[in-house]
Amino acid sequence: MPINISPIPDLPDHVNDVRLRTAAFINQEILPVEDRLFVGRRGHSITDEMLADSKALRESVKVKVKAAGLWAPHLPQEYGGMGLDFLAHAYMNEILAYALGAASLFGVVAPNSGNQKILVKYGTEDQKQRWLLPLIDGTMQSGYSMTEPDNAGSDPRSIKTTAVRDGDDYVINGHKWFTSNGLEADFFIVMCRVEDPTAEGSRSGSMSQIIVPTDTPGVEIVRGIGIWGSRSSDHCEVKYNNVRVPADNVLGRVGQGHEAAQDRLGAGRVFHCMNSVGQMWRAFDLMVERALTREVHGGLLKDKQFIQGFIADSYMDLQTSRLLTIRAAEMIDRGDPRARTEISALKVYVPAAFHRVVDRAIQVWGAAGVSNDLPLAAMYLGARTLRLADGPDEVHKILIAKNVLHSYERGESWDFAR
Repeated sequence: MPINISPIPDLPDHVNDVRLRTAAFINQEILPVEDRLFVGRRGHSITDEMLADSKALRESVKVKVKAAGLWAPHLPQEYGGMGLDFLAHAYMNEILAYALGAASLFGVVAPNSGNQKILVKYGTEDQKQRWLLPLIDGTMQSGYSMTEPDNAGSDPRSIKTTAVRDGDDYVINGHKWFTSNGLEADFFIVMCRVEDPTAEGSRSGSMSQIIVPTDTPGVEIVRGIGIWGSRSSDHCEVKYNNVRVPADNVLGRVGQGHEAAQDRLGAGRVFHCMNSVGQMWRAFDLMVERALTREVHGGLLKDKQFIQGFIADSYMDLQTSRLLTIRAAEMIDRGDPRARTEISALKVYVPAAFHRVVDRAIQVWGAAGVSNDLPLAAMYLGARTLRLADGPDEVHKILIAKNVLHSYERGESWDFAR
């Protein structure tokens, strides 16, 4: 079933243009060959010929994406991207996510896309030439190395990995896990605590991000961590054993690591949620399609009140998730300081709603819902994982409550219409 969209009257012309062109491309170039493009979802029933066909087809689609002017919506135009504002990118994301995995064909591949954005903002010209441009060209891969096994990922200030200044170098020691793209990366962006009392405008032990080539002596890729029953994944456990890198590899200023991480993760949370909306939309369409065609116990599923309840509840989950995420994107574009509260609210609400909608769709499809023939099983696991990724629900709820309470303590009620 193709994604069905029409222009939204209140949106700027450029946003509607991006929406319509993206939807047309998804419908014409992605959905008809979705099984061939993402053949890996078939599990073990894959031949070498199928893999070769899939790879060639993906490269062909990428060429068409670039020709259509839809490549890299997250990057400025001077770096070959679309230069979209936040709202336009969010609207584009929900359409890309309708075909699970399609964003990778448009140059939006985590963690590379997030790393590209912080290199654009915080990187020196030399860092951009050495790391950013090859990353954009696809001749390099990157990873993001922040989470540690012995410290709460929701509290980045608890990070214990250290980088000690030694002449013109930093020597890094620490233990990370769930380092993204760890098996393929040519370099990691590593969050660590810099010990450098001589750094101007910073205190010793301040959070910083440092670029670390993965072939540097002392970088030990311990394993790809298995998730959801898989034997391995590209999220890796990594040990840094006296890893020596030039001081010039610090990304931004010493002590600017937490700020850069929040820039990266804050935007990522909105895009994750708009991706979730797009996948919810696909799950909803699949559920309704099944209800309209499946006969059971003397009638169609659409006439069963249980199924009607599923459809109504899913409609409400989808609409509220979409509006909440779009509102956050609008607040970010206009620089509203309350956007942080809104981001936390959608980060809690949307993955849970996503999980509910996909769960209902699976139930309507029955055994087929958990098979590799449909994208629902992958969506289900992704929705549950998202309640942990980029901050667990509980931490975001605490932030929401604190911000609201502080507003009232200042004698200001919360302005929901703002």
